Formats: sequence, C-alpha cells, structure tokens
Amino acid sequence: MSSPNVAVIPGGTGSVGRCLIPLLLDRGFKVATTYLLPEEAAELESALDYDEDRLIIRRVDAVNQAAVASFMAEAAEAYGPFNVMASLVGGWSGGRDVAETDDVRLDRMLELNLRTAWNTTRAAIPHVSKDWARIILMGSKHAFDAPAGQAAYNVAKAGVVALAKSVATELLDTNTTCNALLPSVINTDATRAALPYADYVNWPQPEEIAVVINFLASEESKVINGAFIPVWGTAII
Repeated sequence: MSSPNVAVIPGGTGSVGRCLIPLLLDRGFKVATTYLLPEEAAELESALDYDEDRLIIRRVDAVNQAAVASFMAEAAEAYGPFNVMASLVGGWSGGRDVAETDDVRLDRMLELNLRTAWNTTRAAIPHVSKDWARIILMGSKHAFDAPAGQAAYNVAKAGVVALAKSVATELLDTNTTCNALLPSVINTDATRAALPYADYVNWPQPEEIAVVINFLASEESKVINGAFIPVWGTAII
C-alpha cells in the first residue's frame, strides 16, 4: 500500500484553509498547517477531530524564515516528502495611493503577502516529493488591474505572481508545478467588516476557492503550470 499524500498549508486556519483542509483529509492526506491567532487554531481543532498522525497544527509567523524552515523540517520528518504546499498567508490593511503610502504600510504589505509566500515556498522546495508535487500561492486580481488606493498591496501581490512564475520555470523539468490563484475579494467576516458598504452578493465564498485549490492539489492538475487562475467569479472589485 502506498503512503498517504502529504499537504503543508501555511495559514490554514483562515477562512479558505478551514474549508480546504477537510477536503484534503477526506482524500487521505496527512496535513501540517500553521496559525497566528489562537482562536482560529481552536476553531479548526474543534471542527476536525484528528490526532497528530494525520494533522499537525503549529503557531508559526511566516514572516520569520527560520520559523518557517523549522516547521517545514518538522512536517517532513513527521510525514515525509510534500505533495502539496499551498501558502494561504496574506492580508489587506486598507488602501493608500503611492504618494500617501508610508514605509510602515508598505513594509507590512510586502511582509504579509510577498515575504510569507517567498519564505514558505523557499522552505518547502527541498522537501517536495519527487513523485509529484504542487506549489500553490495566493496572488490577486489586483496584481494585474492594480486599482487605485491600494498600491502597496497591488505591488506585493504582483511579486507573488512573479514568484509563482519563477518557481514554475525553475522546476520545469521536475514533477513539481507552481501556480497562483487570483482572487479579488473573498466573502468572509473580515472583508465584510473592512468594506461595510460594499455589495458582497457576488463575492466568491471561501469554500469555492478551496475547491479550486483542492483540484490543483492533485496529480490530475499536472498540465497546469505557471498559470494565474482567476477565482473572482462575477465580483467586480
């Protein structure tokens, strides 16, 4: 009998991760995931009754390269080579035009979105399975259409898109692919609170994004590599 597949999901206690991880567990994966907020970890643990032989949850600040590398090494030691690394860490903290964006806000968006994607990808690559592996990053629709008023976020997510393309090219002759999803805004409590006057009827649901990631996290997705996949549905922002 072949060994179970292994998925590592940095930031998996967020809204998308909480939908994705049960899908992977149902497919027989062993899953290692990270959190920052204890309440999110508690919510995931209460929803998923699994021992550490199937699910590892660790507090890791994905901005910290050493902490990320240690987590990846622990996951590989416990479960073996990774078939999937889906980095779901990221965030948006309001908007500013370029001339109005101070260094603190710029650094925060670059660290939270680009640095975390870089750290998790770089630390995962040495541990990916030679049989097949999928690296999945969270870019943004706004990396391409770059709406006014959120320049730092747009730039950070454009960097994530470039990272995904770079990794896909570097690993072209292997059984590892790398792709980036392009959401716009996802229908979560946090985004509704941040945009209280927006019409969120057409915003994609976290579970809809998770279904797309679940497909990419499969052997059957091998023909998709270096792609930027729109997952904004009919949302216009």
